Amino acid sequence: MNCRTLRRTLSLAVPVALYAALAAVPALAQSAPPADLPDAPTVAAVKSDPVPTGPTIVIDTTMGRLTCKTFDKQAPNAVANFIGLAEGTRDWTATSGGPKQHGKRFFDGLTFHRVIPGFMIQGGDPVGDGTGDPGYFFDDEITPGLKFSVAGRLAMANSGPNTNGSQFFIAEDAFAELDGKYTIFGQCDAHSTLLAASIARVDRNSNDKPTTPVVIERVTIVRDGQPMPPLPALPPVAASQK
Repeated sequence: MNCRTLRRTLSLAVPVALYAALAAVPALAQSAPPADLPDAPTVAAVKSDPVPTGPTIVIDTTMGRLTCKTFDKQAPNAVANFIGLAEGTRDWTATSGGPKQHGKRFFDGLTFHRVIPGFMIQGGDPVGDGTGDPGYFFDDEITPGLKFSVAGRLAMANSGPNTNGSQFFIAEDAFAELDGKYTIFGQCDAHSTLLAASIARVDRNSNDKPTTPVVIERVTIVRDGQPMPPLPALPPVAASQK
């Protein structure tokens, strides 16, 4: 084989070898079909808290106004009871006995008799020491989806299961340990929750009773379409002594 023939043979062999090598590359690079990928993690549906749709409770106190929307669908008996006592449409009897009161507003003039910073403020006791009631009790209304998961819950105070009467409290923060033990019947707005925190921090005695009474001056029930009551007049500023 002469040199010319050798060069020609090489020139033909190299492209063929190169083509074969290049053709083999894709076959080597391609892996087996990927196994089916797992489905994307399923995000559990976030259950939102029930929305209060009932009348609004407006509690004017000597320290300001508390405004709370009621859960009339989740706690219809508690809401109806509070409204009836507030407006004087539900009869009640003083804890100390006596005739049944008819057409008399219950909450006006009572106080927040128990306040605990970081926890809650409690009112609605005609006696003023935590022992009072309207002369009757009604059962709890515990809704699984309605919990003490946010600050500002308005709930019935009790002395055990199914002992709801007239006493209520506003929680300053979320308290999971209260879930299932107290009937939640309202949600107070952010301003009211801050006011409740201020009330909880007034000077108090060893029984958590304010040394200067925080009085519930008037409770107003505002239904859909009704205007909010005017803000109460501020007390006059005492003239400074000269």
